[in-house]
Amino acid sequence: MTTDPSAAGPPGPAGPTPAPASARSRGERGAAPRPLPVLLAVPAVLGLVAVLLPLVALFPRVDWATFPAAITSPAALSALSLSLRTGLAAMVCCLVLGVPLALYLSRAPSRLAEVLRIIVTLPLVLPPLVGGMALLYLFGVNGYLGQVLTVVGITVPFTTLAVVMAQTFVAMPFLVISLEGALRTAGTRYEYVAATLGAGRWTVLRRITLPLVMPGLIAGTVLAFARAVGEFGATALFAGNQPGVTQTMPMAIYTAFNGAGVTRDSALALAVLLVVVSLVILLVLRDWRRREAW
Repeated sequence: MTTDPSAAGPPGPAGPTPAPASARSRGERGAAPRPLPVLLAVPAVLGLVAVLLPLVALFPRVDWATFPAAITSPAALSALSLSLRTGLAAMVCCLVLGVPLALYLSRAPSRLAEVLRIIVTLPLVLPPLVGGMALLYLFGVNGYLGQVLTVVGITVPFTTLAVVMAQTFVAMPFLVISLEGALRTAGTRYEYVAATLGAGRWTVLRRITLPLVMPGLIAGTVLAFARAVGEFGATALFAGNQPGVTQTMPMAIYTAFNGAGVTRDSALALAVLLVVVSLVILLVLRDWRRREAW
């Protein structure tokens, strides 16, 4: 059996040159995965069970006969509506503030980028209650900015605005980190080519940069929205738990299990609804990214 030397490129001093990287990557994607040690299967299965089993345990507890009524009660609908409205508002804030931050973070020198990345990632590792305390001491009546706002008649804590600010604080890192990774992967070569052809900075951003990283931008946006809807700790301290004003779905669930607000059936129904909505979001995002990959 003979081989065609042209398939591997022209011969060099040490023999044929390797095939292009794109061809190698296609071959690697099509190759069968290498087997892992069998003993790793035990902790892997236990890890999956640790995540899945608590969520599955919710469903048998639901009274499916009263489920529609539970999630359509006035208190439940109010909490659901507030969560969706504030989650969308927080998502918009994340886009307005997070996209420029991710752009500068991806272009910053390495040392500065490391410092900025640590700052942006802090809300991911801090307990949400700490974020709520920080917001309260900054925007509260006696806070550094709160005193100035109070003079002009603006009160932020324990309002719907406070819910949006708390959700933005905890959700924005998801958008920034996702988008920054996409920007670094895309590189800047197409931007330089467009600039040499006379395109302005805004044109390059609108027609080159953002379309290239659109999968990462959409993924980060969806994750930020999902995180905002599920936010509890920072909202509890900074916004409170006033029905119709600051009582989101997580707050309504917590209140119900402490004997006030919506019934426990409604709390359980809302918890299951949150799980289902989050699962649908992740499945839609996965299918969309799969189509983009093809």
